[in-house]
Amino acid sequence: MIVQEILRLSSLFRSAVSIHVRRNIGLSAIVFNKTKELDPVQKLFLDKIREYNTKTKQAGGPVDAGPDFQKDMNESLARLQRAYGEGDLTKFPEFKFE
Repeated sequence: MIVQEILRLSSLFRSAVSIHVRRNIGLSAIVFNKTKELDPVQKLFLDKIREYNTKTKQAGGPVDAGPDFQKDMNESLARLQRAYGEGDLTKFPEFKFE
């Protein structure tokens, strides 16, 4: 009887441990991946995003946009200004609820 009780408790303990390990395996994979070097494709992707970010800051707007882009943007803004009225259309509107 005591042996059966010990075996039952040990199986409960084993199942609880296996559930805990299964739940935390995803988290531990993320933690261990942070310490390793990135995948070459991921590294290339992040490098390109950072490069584009620095180019955008230097250009003060879209990268590699010629005069045609600026002309089209000004025409679109003028058309929207006529259709929807006053205000700066390049900013997100501010809402005030009372």
